[in-house]
Amino acid sequence: MNKVVVASLLAVSGMISVARIAAAQSQVNLGSNAQATSAGVQMSPAEYAAYNNAITQTAPQAKAAAIEAYLTAYPQSAVKADTLQLLMATYSAIPDPAKTLDAADRLLQLEPNNLRALLLEVYFRKSAADQATDPTAKQTAYDAAAGFAQKGLAATKPKDMSDADFAKLKGATYQVFYSTIATDALNKKDAATAITDFKLELAAVPPDSTKTPGPLLQDTYTLGQAYYQSTPPDYVNCTWYASRAAAFAPEPYKSQMLPLAKYCYKKYHGGDDGYDAVTTAVLTNLNPPAGFTIKAAPSPADIVAQVIATTPDLATLAVSDKEFILQNGKPGDSAKVWDTVKGKSVELPNVTVISATDTSIQAAVSDDAVQSKTADFTFNMTTPLKTVPAAGSTVTLSGTYDSYTVGGVPVTPPAASTADATATAPAPAAAPAPAAATGPVMIIMSNGAIVEKKAPAKAPVHHTTHR
Repeated sequence: MNKVVVASLLAVSGMISVARIAAAQSQVNLGSNAQATSAGVQMSPAEYAAYNNAITQTAPQAKAAAIEAYLTAYPQSAVKADTLQLLMATYSAIPDPAKTLDAADRLLQLEPNNLRALLLEVYFRKSAADQATDPTAKQTAYDAAAGFAQKGLAATKPKDMSDADFAKLKGATYQVFYSTIATDALNKKDAATAITDFKLELAAVPPDSTKTPGPLLQDTYTLGQAYYQSTPPDYVNCTWYASRAAAFAPEPYKSQMLPLAKYCYKKYHGGDDGYDAVTTAVLTNLNPPAGFTIKAAPSPADIVAQVIATTPDLATLAVSDKEFILQNGKPGDSAKVWDTVKGKSVELPNVTVISATDTSIQAAVSDDAVQSKTADFTFNMTTPLKTVPAAGSTVTLSGTYDSYTVGGVPVTPPAASTADATATAPAPAAAPAPAAATGPVMIIMSNGAIVEKKAPAKAPVHHTTHR
């Protein structure tokens, strides 16, 4: 299942609003007395005039230019940090990402824990990473954004800020910080970290906010992708979060999200029956509620047991079914199927040649093998071939069932009758059995030969005597 990429459902309008609000800073209150302000800041009349001119500009571009001029003229200003914060917010409102980051960099030199600066560093660097097309540059940009996000999460409260104000400000940053760390991790195939941080992000916001098209809904879907990309894939949680996102996404994004949700459901359940119950449950729950389950599909061993129990004559099974049992069945079940063919000579028409030499032909016989263009039979020729068939051609082959391998490992199942007869006898002590082989089945045929097509018989000639 290819990763589904959903474009701008979400994109950045919601996130940038958070960033701008958090970056906004009330201008420094210097009062009307430029010599000694109510805030205790001392300024000369000239400096105050330059500062007041800068902060009272209404056009963002003009305000940014005036602030830059003020900071150039008064590099040691007592309100330099506050002014840089105002400059940063002004550039972000234009928006001018490069100059916003430059202002944020300058502010962080003065205040390394400034949450507003860290937030805008994360937001604009992640936005640049999202747009990058070169994989190396993209990952480098994500790493940089995630690094600032980690600093933001570890930032401590300024001395002049109340606990309540700091908690409110920090809470406004969690969505951006956790989302960025998760996105960075997922881009590096670190699904476990991505899952942790996406869940922390969603836990930090009101559940109803995850129902609205925007970054949170996008990240709910991407959380489903992270579960799908886990090792091994977590199909149940993939189904849940992808279905939750699809339930509230507008078209065309709903149709882009549903395939992953249904794919994960079918991979786990074995079919799409019962999926409606999932789509109902996700409407009222952000996370899977206690007791939520999806019935797992029967295991290959369960399927084999069912086929064995319900097929009176195993010899009538299709070749692909026999191969499935040889590959997935218990030794006794595999033996029952193998005994129906072992030592028997057959003629198999219209098999597809995968590769061939003058002494051996590897061919695709079962429907699955033909579709995947892989060999599932090896015919060892009785006599060397004078003409070697080309790969992709179809021929009729004869041969005798001799043996088979699973994943390239020869298998010698016990005779079915022996296995049944000894089932009740005391088993002798033996070393632990080796792990069962896994992989595709290859059936080995001896006495191989190409069956030449017979020319059609000529119709008899009728002679009519004319009288």
